Amino acid sequence: MLLGVNWLNPTDLISTFGTIGLLSIIFVESGLFPAPLPGDSLLVLAGAFAATSEHGKPHLNLAVVTIGAFVVAVIGAEIGYWLGRKYGVKLFKPDARIFKMEYHDRAQDFFERRGAPSVVLARFIPVVRTIVPMVAGTTGMEHRKFSLANVIGAALWTVGITMLGFWIGKSINIDHYIYPIVALIIIVSLIPPYLEYRKHKKAKTAS
Repeated sequence: MLLGVNWLNPTDLISTFGTIGLLSIIFVESGLFPAPLPGDSLLVLAGAFAATSEHGKPHLNLAVVTIGAFVVAVIGAEIGYWLGRKYGVKLFKPDARIFKMEYHDRAQDFFERRGAPSVVLARFIPVVRTIVPMVAGTTGMEHRKFSLANVIGAALWTVGITMLGFWIGKSINIDHYIYPIVALIIIVSLIPPYLEYRKHKKAKTAS
């Protein structure tokens, strides 16, 4: 079954692994491993498929998807926070391929400029949403403050994007627009990190 899955097709992923697979990806992406997982597009499509009931199409339970995604997103980030708190200094190294020290330095600067809202904003940026909880723990961000921001960010991200997908599923024939929708989600999700990169580059040049 795994060999026949098209890993680049979110529809195929949802059809094959269902809600459990979706929740597993959201959990891992929320604070465990900074890989470019398709969390945004999967949440949108999960909401869209929750709005469909046609024979032959995947159908998911909207309440299970939204509540489940919210819960695993919060737990995943909490684990990431405590991993950062306990092993952060060992994780982030100058010669590391994934947990580079420059990520740590940028995130610390990000925290100093934005504070707790950075945890909320990071939810909408692929890869960054995985690293930020670890960096929050590494830099010693107060756990109560992190947890509050984590819950708010997880709610806005999981519920908001899933309900957007549900509205799309109710409004159009999702089969005809899957790839344009996924492409648009990817483009939009890349805008925040690009703007942050430009700001960081300008600040570095000015100094």
